[in-house]
Amino acid sequence: QVQLVESGGGLVQAGGSLRLSCAASGSMVSINVMGWYRQAPGKQRELVAVITSGGSTNYGDSVKGRFTISRDNAKNTMYLQMNSLNPEDTAVYYCNCLVTLSWYDRREYWGQGIQVTVSS
Repeated sequence: QVQLVESGGGLVQAGGSLRLSCAASGSMVSINVMGWYRQAPGKQRELVAVITSGGSTNYGDSVKGRFTISRDNAKNTMYLQMNSLNPEDTAVYYCNCLVTLSWYDRREYWGQGIQVTVSS
C-alpha cells in the first residue's frame, strides 16, 4: 500500500506564497507521474500541475507563470511552489501519483487533501 502525505497548506494573504509538499511512502518500484489537483467549494476538481519522472511538466492555465511543480525522486517527494496567490486559488489541494507496484501492476493514489486559503 502506498501512502501520500501532503503538507504546507494554510492561510495566506493575496500576493503571498506557499509551498506544498507531497511525500509518498510504501512498497513501490517507481512513481511515474505526480501531480497536484484542487477543488474549490461548488466546483469540480481541476488540474493544477503534473510532472513526470523525467521532469516534464504541465500546468493548468490559471496557474501558469505563478506556480512551479518539482520533485525529488530520491525522496519520493513532490513540491508545488505557489507565488502571487489570489483568492481564486483557495481550494483543497490534492496530491496524485501514478505508481508502479510491480511489472504488471500500476495504480493511482490520492492524498487526503490540504486546505489552501487566500484572503483578499
